[in-house]
Amino acid sequence: MNSAIFISVRTKSTRLPKKALLTIKGKTLVEHLIDRLKLAKLPDLIVLCTSTNSDDTILVDIAKKNGIEYFRGSEDDVLYRYLKAAEKFNVDFAIIASGDAVFCDSDYIDKTIELFKKTNADFIKIPDLPLGAFTYGLKVEVIRKVCKMKAQSDTEVWGGYFMEPGIFDVRNLKVEDEDLRHPEIRLTIDYPEDFELVKEIFDRLYQEGKIFRLKEVMQLLKKHPELMEINKKCQELYKEYLEKSPPPKFKKDFLKNNNEN
Repeated sequence: MNSAIFISVRTKSTRLPKKALLTIKGKTLVEHLIDRLKLAKLPDLIVLCTSTNSDDTILVDIAKKNGIEYFRGSEDDVLYRYLKAAEKFNVDFAIIASGDAVFCDSDYIDKTIELFKKTNADFIKIPDLPLGAFTYGLKVEVIRKVCKMKAQSDTEVWGGYFMEPGIFDVRNLKVEDEDLRHPEIRLTIDYPEDFELVKEIFDRLYQEGKIFRLKEVMQLLKKHPELMEINKKCQELYKEYLEKSPPPKFKKDFLKNNNEN
């Protein structure tokens, strides 16, 4: 079984333009993310998955510079991009890391792969980690199935495709550490205020040559809860954005066949 981390990233961001290329401590956000993902022990490789848009060539250059693989695919059909990347690199199970989730926790990447090996689950989520600290686990066979089932080509918001009742085996990975079990905390980067918070965290925790862990981030926020006021309003903006996103649509024949089975 081959597993890989797919970093899902483009420069075409509307809420915070080219956010993956914003710099902190002399590195772009996506480079900080790559450093953190390299701490995971179980994935066989890391692949930066971006689009064929010429603006995203800079991301390919970053992948090469940091010694990881890259794949260029569809601009809007993110799931199809994952599928083609998996086919190119012979991947059976993919960990999906969003390019704006700079605090992805490597320990839970390894735990996700371990859970997949035990259960052969289709889709693994970690809903109790802070937003911006978790990844998803997807069986490639199931990505292929969804690509055949879906009725739309824009899959930027794709999680709902795997939540259709009775079709897929969806598992939640439990977060045992109470210090990390804070889904209400927002650490992702979608808006300028999100970036301000992340900069503040790096200013307080970053040391050259050392990668601080999620637990240190959470301890900092517990000691200084006022920091979370920086991007407090962003979660409501994010919810409004998700509500405006088109819901997943399946081809009727595929849903009918699955419901009959």
